[in-house]
Amino acid sequence: MRSTIHPKVEIGHVHLRVAKLDRSIHFYTKWIGLQLLEQKGNLAVLTADGITRLIVLEESSDTVRKPPRTTGLYHFAILVPDRSTLARVLLHLLKVGYPLQGASDHQFSEAVYLADPDGNGIEIYADRPREQWEKAENGEYKGVTEPLDVEGLLAEADHAPWTGLPPKTKMGHIHLHVAHMHEAEQFYHQGLGFDITIRMDNHALFVSAGGYHHHIGLNTWIGVGAPKPPENALGLRLFSIVFPHEKELEKAIESLKAIGAKVEWTGTEAATVDPFGNRIQLRVQKA
Repeated sequence: MRSTIHPKVEIGHVHLRVAKLDRSIHFYTKWIGLQLLEQKGNLAVLTADGITRLIVLEESSDTVRKPPRTTGLYHFAILVPDRSTLARVLLHLLKVGYPLQGASDHQFSEAVYLADPDGNGIEIYADRPREQWEKAENGEYKGVTEPLDVEGLLAEADHAPWTGLPPKTKMGHIHLHVAHMHEAEQFYHQGLGFDITIRMDNHALFVSAGGYHHHIGLNTWIGVGAPKPPENALGLRLFSIVFPHEKELEKAIESLKAIGAKVEWTGTEAATVDPFGNRIQLRVQKA
């Protein structure tokens, strides 16, 4: 078993099944501020820097609504480079009147929450400087959810015309509904090798690489034993985990196989599925 994952491992992109491709493209470009990198048939790729894919949208004729209280996406989290950018994002969303679902201060970050037209949860957030992140006596980060200081944040926003998210925007983390915490810990901690950074009793677990507060959140808030959604349900199709070197990817594959997880290798990347039906692409960072 690996004791720790390479510190440069990150979340790469999310791939979503959507009901109406044009509607989703409009939402993610006009309201969220991403750019359309590529569109072919029923697929669209969105980016912030004109190079790196952050979100892939896929429309299929046979999709069905995701049944409530099933495993899968809780939210994916778009990380903006600084607090002033988050302030501009919030100001933009308020000006266009897009409904927000929440706004929180997590101590290590500040965040706003909303959902796309298909109900996929989205967090847009900015990290505080790492030296300000507080830890509990057990060495884990403090899991705090407090009201966001909206007035203080908006005070940092300039009033220049909205031009979208800046190039340094990235996919910061992903948060999943799971059925059982012990299986989640075995797969993501023992299998993939992510370090545990926050544990909330027996109902939530947060794991990361490189001392980050979390790259993956896992919870049983919809109920222990929640079933998987249908294969063709709207929502998360897969997400990617990016490794800095092929040898690190190979270690992850070996470790996953050691716990009994199935891994398919295509020659350039690998694919696996967690115990709750969440598909994961494992790949090496492009030079």
